[in-house]
Amino acid sequence: MPSPYLTLKTPVEHETEARRSRFVCAVAPVETAGEAAAFIADRRRLHASATHNCTAYLVGGLRKGDDDGEPGGTAGTPMVQALAGRGFDHVVAVVTRYFGGILLGAGGLVRAYGSAVTETLDRVEAVRMVPARLVRVSVAHDQAGRVENDLRASRYAVREVAYGAAVDFVVAVGEDEVAAFGEWAASLTAGRARVDVGGEVHVPG
Repeated sequence: MPSPYLTLKTPVEHETEARRSRFVCAVAPVETAGEAAAFIADRRRLHASATHNCTAYLVGGLRKGDDDGEPGGTAGTPMVQALAGRGFDHVVAVVTRYFGGILLGAGGLVRAYGSAVTETLDRVEAVRMVPARLVRVSVAHDQAGRVENDLRASRYAVREVAYGAAVDFVVAVGEDEVAAFGEWAASLTAGRARVDVGGEVHVPG
């Protein structure tokens, strides 16, 4: 069963300093590796004159870090570890370094890049995401109006509405609420709704 995780409500930027080198960290929520790559590309364009733009992102089971010219394992890896250690997922971080003239050594770099991320995470508004299922509720047209009104007034997140031979509502329902949701839908429609439980997602919880 999928586990809960934390993500961000909005992007956040924070700057730290280590022995005169500036470290500018930006973190942002992402849904896919493609979104992470686009954010990284934007930050590299914004800080094209920087000494390094090191990166890390976590998207589901995918964890990727890039040292961008720093000694191997001194930037991307501690950044990934900082994100994962705080329980974050579906998030990207870019730490931009402007060299201050003093070498930090491998241990100093690991601490500087890791703390740049953790200090930035201290400033974010985190959102807890919990496991859920996509549930399709199919009803007759004469019931659709009431069902839609009640769904939108409920705590369940409506993801999609499709009109065809029947009206289909795709709803995100917490993993532990699926059975109760089916009973609620049956009660609302006098047992006429068809309820099909689909794939796994995460929703704010």
